[in-house]
Amino acid sequence: MIDSREQSRSVTSGYCDSGVCEIEGGETLDNDELLQLEVDVLVPAALENVITKDNAKDIRASIIFELANGPVNPDADELLYENKVKVVPDILANAGGVTVSYFEWVQNRQAWYWDEDTVKQRLEKRMVAATEALWQLAEDENIPYRTAAYIMALQRLEASAQARGTAEFFQSQDN
Repeated sequence: MIDSREQSRSVTSGYCDSGVCEIEGGETLDNDELLQLEVDVLVPAALENVITKDNAKDIRASIIFELANGPVNPDADELLYENKVKVVPDILANAGGVTVSYFEWVQNRQAWYWDEDTVKQRLEKRMVAATEALWQLAEDENIPYRTAAYIMALQRLEASAQARGTAEFFQSQDN
């Protein structure tokens, strides 16, 4: 790829050698046109704040999976919800990698080794449970999925603080 780039003086040439660039009859779309396509699923996966209040009204997807960090601006999130576009927030859509990193940490701390199938099964179990819980809370409360994710996070923090005690609890125990 580097040789191809040096010869043509173009970064894209490395990707186009015997690839998709040779397909004829295609149409080049700019970012705004791409976001406005009528599709079932839209996956912004590269940049933050790609979908804003200025372009959210033109989104025609039924569902958006945030695979970048924060591709949907908070103001756009409200407009999308009003327009019945479901946004699966990055905190859930990107959680698989973080969860597997946690599995690695657990294995290292315990000197365990799980095979790939075990990791996949455990990941699927956690991701399915988290997705179902988020979906159910959002539907029950008639709120956006991102709001449901924040509520779930705060509930978990509260449960953790109650289980372990708060700073005030431990300070009161010293007296």
